[in-house]
Formats: sequence, C-alpha cells, structure tokens
Amino acid sequence: MKTVVVCVRVREEVKKLLEESGVDISEEVKRFLEELAARVKTRKYVKVWDELLSKVKPAEEGFSALSVREDRESR
Repeated sequence: MKTVVVCVRVREEVKKLLEESGVDISEEVKRFLEELAARVKTRKYVKVWDELLSKVKPAEEGFSALSVREDRESR
C-alpha cells in the first residue's frame, strides 16, 4: 500500500500534554483521517443513491397491500 506524509502544526502544549498522557499522536491522527475518509466516501454513495432513487417512479396507491394480499393467497 502506497502512503504519503501529511504534516500538521499544533501548539507545543497540546503535543506535550498528549505525549505525557501516553497518546500515540501519529496513530490517532491516522485513525481519525481514515474514519473521516470512510464517512466522506459514504456520503458520496448516499448522494449517488439519492440521485438514482429520485428517478424511480413511486408505487401506485395501495400497491403494497395488494402485493401482500396476493402473496398470502398464493400459498
């Protein structure tokens, strides 16, 4: 897997507090960015699904009830 370097600047006291608390800053930043990327990807898929569903003609009034009734009677 190919990786790239991402640099960020934080206040010195923030870094010091996190390190003193045993936080692996690098791992936490990686995890956050991966979760953010997954949410962004999900939003893109939802947008595509919304666009596709907006083109679908709604079912006729009573279709669901009729369909269930037909299914029950066919048994």
